[in-house]
This record gives sequence, structure tokens and C-alpha cells, in this order.
Amino acid sequence: MLNGKVLLSSQPDEQALFDKLRKIKLIALDMDGTLYSGRTVFPYTHKFLADLKEMGIRYCFLTNNPTKSNSDYLKHLRRIGIHATSEEVYTSGQATIDYLKKHHPSFRQLFILGTPSLISEFESAGFESLPDDPDEVPDAVVVSFDTTLTYSRLARAAWWVAKDKFFVATNPDLVCPTDQRILLVDCGSICAAIEKSTGRKPDVVLGKPQPEMLNSFLELYNLQSDEVAMVGDRIYTDIVMARNTNSFGVLVLSGEATQQDALEAIPVPDLVTPSIATFGEMLQLSRVSQLR
Repeated sequence: MLNGKVLLSSQPDEQALFDKLRKIKLIALDMDGTLYSGRTVFPYTHKFLADLKEMGIRYCFLTNNPTKSNSDYLKHLRRIGIHATSEEVYTSGQATIDYLKKHHPSFRQLFILGTPSLISEFESAGFESLPDDPDEVPDAVVVSFDTTLTYSRLARAAWWVAKDKFFVATNPDLVCPTDQRILLVDCGSICAAIEKSTGRKPDVVLGKPQPEMLNSFLELYNLQSDEVAMVGDRIYTDIVMARNTNSFGVLVLSGEATQQDALEAIPVPDLVTPSIATFGEMLQLSRVSQLR
């Protein structure tokens, strides 16, 4: 219990929880549903980030939303008053590019279901985005959260998947959080349509919960997994990735997950809070308790 707010914790008592929180040197933050919802920044977000800096805790941003490039996300964050550097933002689109370069270096020609921003990011990385043409044969099909999706391109992607082309999904999310009165069909749902029509699942699904998304920051800052907290609003991406990397998993109830979801969650989050605001208060209390 903190300031009258119910918290769920996997730790046996408050002292054990505070001992865990005191170790944290880096907070990996989901974005949609955690810092903001759609175009609305949560009222506590800026204070939370400022408090982290005051405590000497680094933060970075991980998102499964590949509709924007790294540079577009930096501009977006600046517009809502959040300063970040390019090395502090990592998207599932970037993770997909890094995966293909590492594991399939011969792949250069891709059929991509993605926004113009994502396609430009792939092209800047040295890939060629092929048109909707049965004579333009790709090395692989990349499917993402495509807000510009057309039926003809969906059908073409399914065609190439049915022809046994390597099938990559940028992220597993079924829907994208929003503050608008609409349901945003995400990459996982688009892939489900292709799977049902072709009988093939993606050969690989990138983004959270794949550990590479977070491991890159552990290497960058020379940290151990118990010095990192993954904070997000989804169990099957954020909390599963925390478990996959042996980091501290914090589920916030400001986005997709409900308190009932938290009670039934597998894996069990290390901590469940209403929002990052409450999590920030707990981080501060853990450091105050150390001084007593």
C-alpha cells in the first residue's frame, strides 16, 4: 500500500522490494500506454523523468510501434516536452533492420508492409523496398504496424508468404493503444490475416518480448540485468521481455492491462502500479529508506 494505492508485488515484503528497487540504474520505458496515450501525455510523465534524473537513474525508450523512424520519434518526443538522444530510443523497426543485417546479410530486396517512415528507414539502412509487382521477387517479406495498409499490398504480401519467402514481423502486438474512439489494428493482427490465408506464421517476430531489444542497452551502459527495470502496460510484451532478460518487470495499469489482467498474469510481474507516477514514488522511498 502506498498513499492509499493498491500495489501488487512478487516480493515477500516491503524491505525486499526496496532492496530490489535500490539496485536499479536504468529504466527501460515503453511509450504508448506508459508515457502517453495516443496524442495525450499523462500529467505525471515529465515529473517522473525529472525525478529519475535527480536520482541518477538513466532511462531509455523502447517501442513496438514501428510506424515512426528513430528520428521521427525524437521529434515526437520533443514536441511533447521529452528530450532524448538517438541512442536512447530503440524501435521494433530498428530491431528488425539489425536482425536482418546480422542473421540474413544477403537479404537486400524486401516487400514491406509499413508506413513511408518505416520504409525510408529500411532504405537508409541499405535495403530496397520492392513495389506491388509479381515480377519483382523479394528476398523476404516484412510485415509491420502499417497505418497506410491497402488491400492490394496485403494480398501481395500474402502471395509472397505463400511462395515460401522469409516472413518477418516487426512486433507481436494485436492492437495499438490510443486515446481516440477507434481500434488500431496492429502488426500481430495483420500477420494473423496472412497466417489464416497462407497457413504460415512469421519465421521470426521481432520487438518486445525479444531480449535483444533490451540487451543492447545492457551492453551500451555495461549493466547487469538486476540493475534494469522494464516498465510497460502489456504483459505479453513488456513483462515477458523483463522475464526473458532477468530484469525487474513493472506493469503499469495506464494502458492496455487491467488489474484483473495483473492478477492472472503469466509471468507474474515483479511489481504492478497504477502508473509510472507511483513507481517513481517507490523508487524515491527505496532510496530514503536506505538512509534511515
